[in-house]
Amino acid sequence: MKRLYRVTKTKRIAGVCAGLGEYFNIDPTLIRIAFLLVTIFFGFGILAYSICWVAMPTEKELRDKDGNI
Repeated sequence: MKRLYRVTKTKRIAGVCAGLGEYFNIDPTLIRIAFLLVTIFFGFGILAYSICWVAMPTEKELRDKDGNI
C-alpha cells in the first residue's frame, strides 16, 4: 500500500515535493515547478504547500518496529 509522507532525506524545504514525487513516481523538480507556477499565476501555491507541510507526516513518523513504511 502506498503511503503519502514527507521525505526527509532529499528535502529542500520540508520534503513535501519529494514526498509527492515519490508517491506519484515523478521527479520532485516537476512538482516544485508546479508549486512555483501555481504561486505565481494563482497565488495560493504557498498556502497549499503550507497545508501539505502540516498535514503530511514524515517518513520517520510512519516507520513501524521493523523499519518498514
